[in-house]
Amino acid sequence: MYQRSEFSFSPGLGLGNTESRAFGTTTSDARNSLHIGSLGAAFVNRRPDSDENPWRNGTFAIGLTRTNDFNESFRYRGNPSREQDIFQRLSTDRRQDLDDLAFNTYLTEEDAQGIYVPEDYKNSRGRLTQEETVLTTGSQTQFDFGYGASYKDRLYIGGAIGIVSTRFNSTSTLKATDPATDPAGTLGSSFGSLSYRETLETRGTGINARIGAIYRVNDALRVGASVQTPTYMKLSESYGVRMDVVYDQAITVGGKTMTSASDSPDPGEFTYALTTPFRASSGIAAVIGKHGFISGDVEYVNYSNARLSNADETEDYNAGYPVSNPTSAPPFDFTTNNDQIRQLYKSTVNVRVGGELRADIFRLRAGYARYGDPYKNSEFDRTQNYFTAGAGLRQNNFFVDVAGVYSTSKRFYSPYVLESNTPVVSVDGNRYTTTVTAGWTF
Repeated sequence: MYQRSEFSFSPGLGLGNTESRAFGTTTSDARNSLHIGSLGAAFVNRRPDSDENPWRNGTFAIGLTRTNDFNESFRYRGNPSREQDIFQRLSTDRRQDLDDLAFNTYLTEEDAQGIYVPEDYKNSRGRLTQEETVLTTGSQTQFDFGYGASYKDRLYIGGAIGIVSTRFNSTSTLKATDPATDPAGTLGSSFGSLSYRETLETRGTGINARIGAIYRVNDALRVGASVQTPTYMKLSESYGVRMDVVYDQAITVGGKTMTSASDSPDPGEFTYALTTPFRASSGIAAVIGKHGFISGDVEYVNYSNARLSNADETEDYNAGYPVSNPTSAPPFDFTTNNDQIRQLYKSTVNVRVGGELRADIFRLRAGYARYGDPYKNSEFDRTQNYFTAGAGLRQNNFFVDVAGVYSTSKRFYSPYVLESNTPVVSVDGNRYTTTVTAGWTF
């Protein structure tokens, strides 16, 4: 539908806030970021009006679009009950990193009956102050190469290849402190504090394809539809953990006296493949002469169709670590993981509506989008809402637009899992993103 070639650039600023509730306490946090929302160019080749060829117009486009923003920070702080604190989690060995670190830093001991918390820590139970900060950074960016053609200026058909780049970092630090220090030992507890830190770095690339069509019924009405293939991505991750413990009273282990202990194993690195669900959308737009337009579309996504697989069949992904002789090891079996995806997720319908008002060289816009909760059975609603507004100016071969998006979301986070009464942190997030777009036609 382009009549002239065009170049545009959209830098932006994101301002994010979170409010977390856990253990009867509400805590706030914030995370801001600068980014490039989009960058691209469309090159138009239009036939003259005297040419009777029904294919009137062709446009080749290249572009970069930020499709996901992972910048967020939330934290919580409170006083869990004895049945929900970190020692309740450590009293059961789940064969995870946390259990190994706790044992190596003398937070737990082991006998014929299994793992247990030492007696001299039990007076700390039920009076701990626990807090955690979870910080995520990074983004997902898609590079597109597309072509669209116009048939009699009535039917518009286009397709594109997308290259997806993913960069995600996560750091969580959980701290538990006994505020009643007891150097004299009168309370019978030598535990002072612990700090458990997890880091995750994910990098990857992927590819997808899209095809769509728009039909101009008349000068006022347009309808369209498109589909996007599943995105196949190969992802590499590096995962690290560390435990630091401080004791109010010196402890003696194997004849050695100490007031602190630390443990940090080598990072684990592994690679896997993710295939995301396909997407299908359809929409309609009503053009109100030269005064503006109103548009809306719906998108179908079945999240239960996502699949994990081996990125390299020569690697063994048992416990996430490649073996020393990978050529002789079988690939990891993701059947259980994929069954869990099918049981956990469902299909959703995302809805977007918006409009533009034109007055001479000025533009005013507003819109709303609703992204449904992808979880199948959950007492929590994770629906995301987006409210947008913008204004623009177009004159000769130059245009500039300013847009703002206010989004709300809700998530639920558990720092660890217990056999019963698992603590759940409720995180309400809101984010305001402002973007300035400058463009030129040629």
